[in-house]
Amino acid sequence: MAYVETKPTAGRHFLQIPGPTNVPDRVLRAMDNPTMDHRGPEFGRFGKALLEKARTVFRTASHVVIYPASGTGAWEAALANTLSPGDRVLMCETGWFATLWREMAERLTLRPEFLAGDWRRGADPAQIETRLREDKERAIKAVCVVHNETSTGATSRIDEVRKAIDAAGHPALLLVDTISSLGSIDYRHDEWGVDVTVAGSQKGLMLPPGLSFNAVSAKALKASEDAKLPRSFWDWRAMLAANETGYFPYTPATNLLYGLDAAVDMLAEAGLDNVFARHDRHAEATRRAVRAWGLEIQCEEPRHYSSSLTAVRVPEGHSADALRATILERHNMSLGNGLGPLKDRVFRIGHLGDFGDLQLVGTLGGVEMGLRAAGVPHKPGGVQAAMEYLAGNA
Repeated sequence: MAYVETKPTAGRHFLQIPGPTNVPDRVLRAMDNPTMDHRGPEFGRFGKALLEKARTVFRTASHVVIYPASGTGAWEAALANTLSPGDRVLMCETGWFATLWREMAERLTLRPEFLAGDWRRGADPAQIETRLREDKERAIKAVCVVHNETSTGATSRIDEVRKAIDAAGHPALLLVDTISSLGSIDYRHDEWGVDVTVAGSQKGLMLPPGLSFNAVSAKALKASEDAKLPRSFWDWRAMLAANETGYFPYTPATNLLYGLDAAVDMLAEAGLDNVFARHDRHAEATRRAVRAWGLEIQCEEPRHYSSSLTAVRVPEGHSADALRATILERHNMSLGNGLGPLKDRVFRIGHLGDFGDLQLVGTLGGVEMGLRAAGVPHKPGGVQAAMEYLAGNA
């Protein structure tokens, strides 16, 4: 059957949303292996080795818990395992996904404080430090930050957030969402003193949706002993007990785990620092194209530019969604839509995962042709600007 309904078009579909990303053939072939008995000895050996290997991507020596779920599940697991009803949590308004995490906290009977932002930059460490210094009674139990805000293309500096918490002398846990940054942007769970890292499979890890992760510090494990929020499916205790021997307390997503094994190998063979440099390079080439077109990048703070995606504002009076529809119809390419207040105001170019120079040039070519076809005011030459940068920075 046809899983994606499109008109007959030569060539492959360009999936350039900021996730799910294109799944490399090596990962697809790994997932194509027969499903094994998840209670048998072979799986135990496989699971134990994979759980150990997964730590390298988070750059942690601590536990990594893997759930058969989307990143939203890992959000809930991070909160449910460390906090109690009525606990205060400090969260930062960096965009749509930070807003959704806050709404989840409210539904879980937590009391989130939302530090206001303008959706054009990452979290403000100074603002976090000031609020924590004001918290003389230490009522705030956790600080929650989205590392890379997928709706805006702004990346928060987690190392600086950690320094802000330490400068305030505050004991709050640090919970970080890396769903659209892990495996694409430099991230260091242990070095940056993160207590719970949240991640998903469908972006920098180059897998289909269906796996989510919590990397857990010793401090977070200690907090989980006293946490009172209800948890069953998300409970770290049951997971970690089973993981000791490579198993899971319930049926795991076996074939996705095969894919994860291949994806982690690919990242290791390339070298994480090289993978991050590749993403940085493609992001800069994309931004040069946007500027050459005379369009505006949603993220206003250069230090917060995302290497996973670029969100682009369309001129007033023009529709980002109409532009995306034109590009899909004419060039068989999908771009990310605007979310929340940015609906119909921005389009998002994903340049993460298994992605090379030729894919980027093709992507930017599709955008430039689409801008012309949709009548969006712009200057020509964006693709040329990107190519000149790529050629000069190999």
